[in-house]
Amino acid sequence: MKLHELRPAPGSKKKPKRVGRGHGSGHGKTSGKGHKGVLARSGKPNMAGFEGGQMPLARRLPKRGFHNPFRVEYCIVNLQALSTLSDVNEVTPQVLYDKGIVRKRSKPIKILGVGELTKPLVVEAHKFSQSALQKIQQAGGQAKVIGRA
Repeated sequence: MKLHELRPAPGSKKKPKRVGRGHGSGHGKTSGKGHKGVLARSGKPNMAGFEGGQMPLARRLPKRGFHNPFRVEYCIVNLQALSTLSDVNEVTPQVLYDKGIVRKRSKPIKILGVGELTKPLVVEAHKFSQSALQKIQQAGGQAKVIGRA
């Protein structure tokens, strides 16, 4: 079998409905849309969430709370995870991403003080908790705060 001999299975391909091609076609004049009404109009007949003029569910339900558009969401890394990095002396966001400790490169990183550090590390992150700072310095390491890129 050659490429030019390939054909779809019989009956699997239907010809498209050709509308607006005269009375004899059965789809002439109004093109199968009937007369007037929302279904006869061009464009999408009903938008997502449209309930036929009834008050939509999204507007019937009460709204609660406040969503802060300026909230910064951090990728949290514990000292426990940093202590597993045996072959690294300098920990940067790129190193954390490469080792699979951080999944999203776009989020800033915050180091928390859960766990212990056994060797001195130079840790670069966007934020540190107080306990993490103390533990890094006690281990003889250094904590560098970097700006958001």
